[in-house]
Amino acid sequence: MSVTAEQLSDTNTNRKLVEWSDNLSVGIQEIDDQHKVLVDLLNKLHTAIIERHGTEAAHEIVNELAEYTKIHFAVEESLMRILGYEGYEDHKHHHEQLIDELVELRDKLETQQKAVSFELLHFLKMWLTKHIMEEDQLYSPHFIDKGVVTSYEKQSMMKKIWASFKK
Repeated sequence: MSVTAEQLSDTNTNRKLVEWSDNLSVGIQEIDDQHKVLVDLLNKLHTAIIERHGTEAAHEIVNELAEYTKIHFAVEESLMRILGYEGYEDHKHHHEQLIDELVELRDKLETQQKAVSFELLHFLKMWLTKHIMEEDQLYSPHFIDKGVVTSYEKQSMMKKIWASFKK
């Protein structure tokens, strides 16, 4: 089944592909902020496709998404190991599968000089929201029980590091 532009967006090009909501929150600000970056990258890709920014621009966003996803997964996995999360091995395996799929898609786009399609965009949306709402929700209570700080007042180190990459 093919996904069309009309199914992903209406005539309003300002409409986001993914709206952040409490359903996507794991209740830990650091992780939620990282998830918001991933959501923003998907929305940026959506805008690039809708507004026809070109294949090169879309590929750059897919590369950025792949790199940020790797960083985010490393943070989650480090916390899982440090906090003794029982589901670590399974979660890590899911991360590895998702990274492999994303890298494969990115490489296919680059080597075959294909445009980023709405099917790919739909896949990425489903992949991200399903992973956050199903997989990531499982570790959140464990992290909080182990004393993870759920909110902070100053900008996180992850935000500072990611901002330095984007310069």
